[in-house]
Amino acid sequence: MTAPLIEVRGLRFRYEDGAEALRGVDFHLEAGETVALLGPNGSGKTTFVLHLNGLLSGEGSVTVCGLPVEGRNLAAVRRKIGLVFQDAESQLFMPTVLEDVAFGPLNAGASPEEAARRAHAALDTVGMAAAAGKAPYHLSAGEKKRVAIAGILAMDPEILVLDEPTTFLDPPGQRALAGLLEGLPQAKILVTHDVPFARALATRAVFFEQGRIAAEGGVAELARRFQWELPVKEQAERRCGG
Repeated sequence: MTAPLIEVRGLRFRYEDGAEALRGVDFHLEAGETVALLGPNGSGKTTFVLHLNGLLSGEGSVTVCGLPVEGRNLAAVRRKIGLVFQDAESQLFMPTVLEDVAFGPLNAGASPEEAARRAHAALDTVGMAAAAGKAPYHLSAGEKKRVAIAGILAMDPEILVLDEPTTFLDPPGQRALAGLLEGLPQAKILVTHDVPFARALATRAVFFEQGRIAAEGGVAELARRFQWELPVKEQAERRCGG
């Protein structure tokens, strides 16, 4: 048996104001898996994923691709795991799409030629090659999400972590994103309230509740068990940031 790509044991975290966000979380991610993290706002999902690349550090152990997530390994860990934030605009800041996608490889020491090659390849993978010379702010929400994913793919990660990936996307955009993610070979973690999206992609789900993993299993099973199939109107409001 091969070791999990991610292994978390006994993870606890308390914010400076004393709020206990994680209360002993155990988790694993195997190669090829797509796991959905379900649960209400404030249940610890985003706090949890921020520990996976060392943006937060609590008690317990977090290992990514065999590397303990700690100071001496952070640069290597962050090349293994790519985090796509809920608001894609927070990851797009360069004058053109190509420069944005090439930024990560350049910052990691790649030559300008190699960074450009990797950026072009990543944009081609996400179907955004024709937008290479555009300014990111001219793109639609779905296009911005694809470019943000391309910026992560240019770093050649083994794991993708996507926080609320369907936010701001209309139904066609959600379907297109699901198709894109389904075709990528990386293991994936989806932090989402969108049960249909999770059901389309995830091989397994875990349900966060009050800083703990309350249950794990199939997406449909957990959605029924925790009455997590949101009404259509509320799903639409969440996707639009409401």
